[in-house]
Amino acid sequence: MTAAAVRPVAIKIGEDIKVRIKRLAEARHRTSHWLMREAITQYVDREEKREAFRQDTLKAWQGFRTTGLHVNTDEADAWLAELEQGNDIEPPKCHV
Repeated sequence: MTAAAVRPVAIKIGEDIKVRIKRLAEARHRTSHWLMREAITQYVDREEKREAFRQDTLKAWQGFRTTGLHVNTDEADAWLAELEQGNDIEPPKCHV
C-alpha cells in the first residue's frame, strides 16, 4: 500500500472498547492504530472469503438445478476417505 493510498477514517467506538484496545495494544507492544488496522484487515479478508464461498455455493446450486449433475453421499464419502488416507485420487464423476 502506498502512502498516497492511505486515507484517515474516523470511527465511533465506545469507551469500553477503546480501553480494551489500548490494553491489548500495550500487551502486544503495538499501537492502538496498528491493532485496529489489523483487526479490520483480518475481518475484511475473512468476510471476502466467506462471500466467495457463498457465491460458489450459489453457482453450484444453480448448476445442479440446471443440469441435475451430482454425486451421492456414498460416492463423496468414499472419495473423502481416500483423501484422508493420503491417496490423491480424482473426485467421483458427476451423474444425473
